[in-house]
Amino acid sequence: MPSETPLSVPIVAVVLAAGYSRRFGAADKRIARLPDGRRLLADTVTRAQEAFPLLRVVLREEDDPAALGLPRETPLLRAPRAERGLGASLADAIAAIAGDDALADTGAAAILLGDMPDIAVTPLATLSSQADRSRILRPSYAGHPGHPVFFGRDFWPELAALNGDDGARDVIRRHRDRYREIAVEDPGVCRDIDTPAELARGATLLIRNGRGTKAPAS
Repeated sequence: MPSETPLSVPIVAVVLAAGYSRRFGAADKRIARLPDGRRLLADTVTRAQEAFPLLRVVLREEDDPAALGLPRETPLLRAPRAERGLGASLADAIAAIAGDDALADTGAAAILLGDMPDIAVTPLATLSSQADRSRILRPSYAGHPGHPVFFGRDFWPELAALNGDDGARDVIRRHRDRYREIAVEDPGVCRDIDTPAELARGATLLIRNGRGTKAPAS
């Protein structure tokens, strides 16, 4: 169920999942199994939905969401330039939500990565309550910046102009006066999964936290 925490502005969560994850090897990282048997991307999306009433999942044009373990009703965006890198996928997604009449009142976008299943709902609610159209917010844990990054709608035109694989670093650099990191007590905001070894280490952490009590499905 979506969080009932009041939001300062309506927020849409954008889960980026159109990358090719070459560091993970030949397998599609998005369907890798977590210790509770869930698929990596599907679990990340489920946890995001607990915090955000509005959500969009960004996939490549050729992706079959059912094959990725996503429910039929998952709201999708397609990234036609996914092969150009993260920045291009993010730009495609932001352009789509900016032009969506159903999201006309949305004041900020929370940019999540599809390979971060350990983020708890509490830090998401904390940042959501402080987001607005003219801020960039980011969680940090033990002094390290993490995800998601909340971009107020004022910054969407710059995000929609991104290309290549650099993401939104330059947008943040240009607006340091409106950028704020918020310390949270959740290491999950800094834990993404790029390799099978990282998936295995993450499995140990999930089991320790009580989320993984059965073997992965075959």
